[in-house]
Formats: sequence, structure tokens, C-alpha cells
Amino acid sequence: MAAPGVSHGTSRRLVQYVVVRADLVRTLAWPLGAVITQACHAATAAIHLHYSDPDTQEYLAELDGMHKVVLEAPDEASLSSLSDILSREGVAHKLWVEQPENMPTCLALKPYPKENVHHLLRKFKLLK
Repeated sequence: MAAPGVSHGTSRRLVQYVVVRADLVRTLAWPLGAVITQACHAATAAIHLHYSDPDTQEYLAELDGMHKVVLEAPDEASLSSLSDILSREGVAHKLWVEQPENMPTCLALKPYPKENVHHLLRKFKLLK
């Protein structure tokens, strides 16, 4: 018997969304590698925190087919606002706060079916 939420032979698309502050590079002049590291931290933490979730397990089972979407938030205020909205909506995510600066830099959602969370993220553009 298949586990709940597991789609054997279907085309259900699980996506892990990562939202990064664009001002880290554009205004604060962070090196690109440092910003990518923040996104990696957030994505890994979200997977770790929700490891036993059925969608996370399905996402990890398709290792070579993982799908991530990296979006940009203009600044800290918009990132924090998004985190608040996601929390209110019950969307599991990890807001990554860089230490020791105590600076929110990005957030990552646990893997979700795209249609379940896309409407909460549609105002954010792809990171460029």
C-alpha cells in the first residue's frame, strides 16, 4: 500500500521554494557565493525540520528530479512579511537568520505541490 501523498506513476510536481533578499547583493554588496550559501542553509534546514513529512520524503525519493524555484524579496521587511504570511497560512518554512549578525537573509519552504503554495509567492520574481 502506498503512503499517503505518494504519487506512483503520476506527474504531481513537488517544488521547494527559496526566497532570497535581493538587496544583499544589490545594496549591501554581499558576494554572490555568500548569498547562495544562505539559500543552501535555508533549503537544508527546511528539509531537516520537515524530514518525516510525506511530501518531503517523496521529494527526496526523486533525487535526480528535485525541483527548486528561487525567488527574490526586495529587502528584509518584505522577507519578514512573507514569513509572517506563511506562518499564518500554516505553510511550513524556515526563515534563515544569519548569525552572529541576527540578520534574516532568506527563507525556504518544505517541498509542496506547486498549486498548494504558488498563490502566496506569486508577487515575488525569479532571482536574477
